[in-house]
Amino acid sequence: MPITVKRIYDAPEKSDGYRILVDRLWPRGISKDSAHIDEWLKELAPSDALRKWFHHDSERWQEFQKRYKAELDSSALQETLRRLGAMAKKKKVTLLFGAKDIERNNAAALASFIKKML
Repeated sequence: MPITVKRIYDAPEKSDGYRILVDRLWPRGISKDSAHIDEWLKELAPSDALRKWFHHDSERWQEFQKRYKAELDSSALQETLRRLGAMAKKKKVTLLFGAKDIERNNAAALASFIKKML
C-alpha cells in the first residue's frame, strides 16, 4: 500500500501519485496553482484546539497521536478514511503537510493510522 508523506513546500513529482493536502489551514506562501494537489481533505486534519495544543512540540508527540486518533475515530470521518484507504490500495497516495518537522506531524500520524486500519 503506497502511502507516503511529503511537505507541500517540496517540489511535486510524478512519483507522488495522488496528492492530498491534509492540513486544516492552507500553507503560507503556496499558491493553489503551484501546490499541485488533487484533493484537500481538511476535515482529516487535527482540530484547531489539538493543533494549537501540540504546537509541534516533540515532547507532546505521543499524546498528540492518541488525541488525534480519538478525533479520527469519530463516525463522521470513517467514510472518508475508508475511501482514502481504498484509494491507497489501488494507487500511490501522498499526504501533504506544511509543518517543518517531517517526522512528527499530522500527515505522518494519519498515514500510520490508515496503514493500521487496513
